[in-house]
Amino acid sequence: MEYRRRDFFKAAAVLGVSAYLAACKRGSVARTVMNMGLPDSLGMSPDVRTWARYPEKTDLIMLTDRPPLLETPMHYFLQDLTPNDAYFVRWHYAGLPTRVDLRTFRMKVVGAVNRPLELSFDDLRSKFEPITMTAFSQCAGNSRSFFRPQVPGAQWMNGAMGNACYVGARLKDVLKAAGLKAGAVEASFRGLDIPPLQASPDFEKPLTIEHALGGDSILAYEMNGEPLPMLNGFPVRLVVPGWFATYWVKALSQITIRTEPLHNFWVDTAYRIPTTPGHSEDPKQPSPETIPLTNYPTRAIFVTPEASAKLNRFAEVKIEGVAVDDGAGIRRVEVSTDGGRTWTDAALDRVIDKYSWRRWRMSWRPSQIGPHRLQCRAANAAGEAQADHEWNHGGYCRRTIQALDVEVVS
Repeated sequence: MEYRRRDFFKAAAVLGVSAYLAACKRGSVARTVMNMGLPDSLGMSPDVRTWARYPEKTDLIMLTDRPPLLETPMHYFLQDLTPNDAYFVRWHYAGLPTRVDLRTFRMKVVGAVNRPLELSFDDLRSKFEPITMTAFSQCAGNSRSFFRPQVPGAQWMNGAMGNACYVGARLKDVLKAAGLKAGAVEASFRGLDIPPLQASPDFEKPLTIEHALGGDSILAYEMNGEPLPMLNGFPVRLVVPGWFATYWVKALSQITIRTEPLHNFWVDTAYRIPTTPGHSEDPKQPSPETIPLTNYPTRAIFVTPEASAKLNRFAEVKIEGVAVDDGAGIRRVEVSTDGGRTWTDAALDRVIDKYSWRRWRMSWRPSQIGPHRLQCRAANAAGEAQADHEWNHGGYCRRTIQALDVEVVS
């Protein structure tokens, strides 16, 4: 497999620069579509959003172009693995890397270590045991558009997620090679993206030393059997399975071992949730106490049918979806076709991997014409289930039982 160099703009040239730039210029349209009075079960329809095709990507729903926020259409979730070209994209700064020369690329391990490291791409592949892992990834704000009352931020529907098979080196193996000094409390991770202003903080996220050394995190250099797409973190991405993608630092360039906890905007202000039960709060009285979000809540999501689908009376309807949690394991998914009055167990597909999503399915033959509200809910092996209602001011960690409105016609 050839890894010599990735050039983002070469890909843009192949796709057609004029079409690519035209798509980017429509980003302002996507940003103005905020609240159009759509039903709660719809969030924001993809029909009223801007679509764009970026290098190495197929047509995706574009929320913004600077930085690129691209959402995966739901039909790509009808398979175990999300294709690389359809995988969602979320960057925090517009100064994302567009070219990486692997001949000169080095990933540094610095700070409170006995042996500072500068690892080449080939070092990561040849000096550390490769680990294969299928893991689910999800933006912390996935499904934010469904919160009512609406909250600020990127108005994702349910497509800021994906499931992929990664190959990489264990994080703990790399840290052990550096030799941690006594008193180390955190490992923080920074990528190649550049803040827009000198005063802007680098996007840097920490893990406790206990998590870094005891968890299943890897430094991934392959995704679904190929090099990572540039927009998904080429050449190396931190994979923190079971935790939200804000910790999955892309284009990883430096690991810093710290003897004091990291304090920056991305730790102390952003990506925080209330300390209240279920991390839910009253919109009129937001909780003053917050903590950094970390692991995924248990949740089931419809993939098909689509919202507002027209279904034929007495015809078989295939209802499919995915269920996710933080690695404890999905044990049950139930579906209601009558607005939550009765529930039926869905059939669970095989377990793909510990941190993978689990697909589920059931058949339904509607017998009555008119509107129907479908709902789905999941429970995991740790006994965690879903809430009937939630709200938090950041629109994070969505775990409400999903509702999907469809219409049965003759």
